[in-house]
Order: sequence, then C-alpha cells, then structure tokens
Amino acid sequence: MKPGRRVAVAVLAALLVAPAFAQSYPSRPVRLVVPFPAGGSADLLGRALAKKMSEGLGQQVVVENRAGAGGTIGAGAVAKAPADGYTLGLGTVSTLGMAPVVRASPPYDSLAAFAPVSLVASAPFLLVVNASVPAKSLAELVDLAKSRPGRLNFASIGEGTLQHFSGEHFKSLTGVSMVHIPYKGVAPALVDLLAGQVQILFDILASFQLQNIQSGKLPALAVAGPARIAQLPAVPTMAEAGLPGFEVTAWFGLIAPRAAPPEIIARLNAEVRAAVASSEMREVISAQGFEPSASSPEQFSEVIRREIAKWAQVVKTSGFKAE
Repeated sequence: MKPGRRVAVAVLAALLVAPAFAQSYPSRPVRLVVPFPAGGSADLLGRALAKKMSEGLGQQVVVENRAGAGGTIGAGAVAKAPADGYTLGLGTVSTLGMAPVVRASPPYDSLAAFAPVSLVASAPFLLVVNASVPAKSLAELVDLAKSRPGRLNFASIGEGTLQHFSGEHFKSLTGVSMVHIPYKGVAPALVDLLAGQVQILFDILASFQLQNIQSGKLPALAVAGPARIAQLPAVPTMAEAGLPGFEVTAWFGLIAPRAAPPEIIARLNAEVRAAVASSEMREVISAQGFEPSASSPEQFSEVIRREIAKWAQVVKTSGFKAE
C-alpha cells in the first residue's frame, strides 16, 4: 500500500474508533483525585460530584485524596496519569492558577498539562476584620492603614496561598503597608482573628462562619466579587466600596490529563453539568459557601489563563521570592 493511502486509512480508522470509544466509556471505575485532605470543602465537593457522576456514567467514580504541597502533589499525579478518561482531578485556583507562578520550580504547566472539563463551584473572597479595628467601611480601613503604616497585619493560610496574595494585591492597589502573618490552615488563622491577634483576613464566607459575621465579632467590609452575596446583602462589593479591579474568587473545577480524547471531555462535561444542576449537589455546594458554576471546557480554560496572568503580576509587584 502506498504511504499516502496508509495515512488515509489510519485517519479513517481513528475517526471510526473514536465514537465507539466514547460510547463504551467508561467500562470500569473512574478515579477522581482530590488534592487535599478528607473533610475539607474540596473533599466534600469532590465526593458529592463523584456520587452524582457515578449515577450518570454508570460506573463508580472513586475519590482518592492525594494531599500535600498545597495541592500540587495530587494535581501533578493527574498530569502524569494516562489520558484515557479514567483519572480525573479536582482543580482549584491555587493548584491551577497560582502554583505555576508562586513556585520557583513549578511542578507542571497548567495550560499544557491539563484538559479542563468544567468549573463546578465558585465563591468570592470577603475582606473581614476583627471587631476591635476602628474601621466600619473599606475606605476607613484604607485610611487607617495609611495612618499606621506597618502596624496592621493580615492573616493567611500560608505563604504563596490565595489568601496571602489577596492581601498583597490589596496592598498594591491601595498603597497601604500591612504585615503578612502566615498560618498553617484556616482554623488557627480564624482563632487569632477572633482573638484580635491579627486584624484582617481575606477568605470565603465558609471560612469565617456566618454567625461570626452576623454577630458582629468579625465585620465584613467588602465582597471581592462582581456582585453582593445572598447571605450578606448589606455588604458592598469592592467596586461599590471604592476599589474597582479587586476581585478574588475561589473555585473548583474538573480536569483531566491534557491528551484526553475530546469525546471523553464532552461526555464528562455533560455529566458535570447534570451533577451541578441536581438538588443534592447544589445543597452541598451551598453548605460550603459556594455557588454552582458549571461551564464549557473553553470557558474553564480561559478562567485558568486569566488567573495565571493575574497572579503572575501580583507576585511580581509583591516582591515574593518563590522557594
């Protein structure tokens, strides 16, 4: 057979096999890697998603917790897995948008290593202060920080995290000087925020616990998103409070290894959309302080691209030295 005909036959065979492969997928259990420990928001969302996708796919979706290194160990395992649709991952803004720019030796290139499937859930950050801080609005907080350079501090759940660089982004946009105090997780950070050992924390509503804000123990000054949130309708957005351009959103999304077949990605996207639309999944998402955020693979890819560009600039202006 001539070389040209062999190529044509091979292409035709691939076109015929692909639909058959998609129709038979999945023929065995699917692994969903959650790159964080059991019990947290990522784990709860991942398990709820796995349960609903199991129903739609007709095969069990098994959650595997692969924690460590800020989620990059689990994400890295997904990047290195066979691209056959049987290993998936729960990606986050930290693992996909920030890890490539806050680490001296990034474990992967998010845009080259993964095939985005769909966003699952998202939530804007809040700027919350201890009740002893003499500022009742964002403008008052900025004025206070400028009058006391270096005397206010903000907590985070660790160096190089979304909480950390939210504070750095805030400093850059407002021109204030604040001290970063890193903690090993949100629990100890919240304890010290309530005790007044730190004055400011940027995080999602679930981390602060709604009752602490409603009781006045932790006043929320602004929402770092495009719209106010239903649970706190009186809290303005950053733009409404006088700081346009400051938007920070935590999100979760389903990813696969980069070379996963497009037919499989399309099937998975449909299953995620169906899962996120279910009342059971929406209840879990809401309980964790998030909103349903299903998307197309292309939309999810663009979100990752924008986050990488955004945080690369924030890291650069902050002077952060990656390890």
